[in-house]
Amino acid sequence: MESKRIINGTWGECWLDSDKVAECFGLKAKVEFKKEEIKICGSFATETKTVGYKCKGSMKLHKVNSRIAKKLGDEAKKGKDLRFTIISKLEDPDSYGAERVVLKSVNFDDLTLLDWEAGKPGTVEVPFTFTDYEYLDTI
Repeated sequence: MESKRIINGTWGECWLDSDKVAECFGLKAKVEFKKEEIKICGSFATETKTVGYKCKGSMKLHKVNSRIAKKLGDEAKKGKDLRFTIISKLEDPDSYGAERVVLKSVNFDDLTLLDWEAGKPGTVEVPFTFTDYEYLDTI
């Protein structure tokens, strides 16, 4: 392996529905497997059985606009369960290709109304859950 093949996150891209999120500087999505413990007679080890999973993640944004507030709008205050699609692309000029993943049925966990401090560039972290994902391209 050549170290130059390690993908640099600087080349990451993010789309929310069909809009490119140029202010995104970090994106993370994980699948956490739910497991039940299984006891086997004659063994001290505890086995596990996967019985489901939960998907969650977060976007890190430079505070440039009110994108998330506009997406959620007053509909969230009315109790509407709004869902979105996120597409991530990660491709480095020295990599072997691009990895693209679509996150489906994205549901934001909260809405940061304000978070600022004098002398510091504004950022917002937007946590979310999702129910499905698909690799569009792999490396």
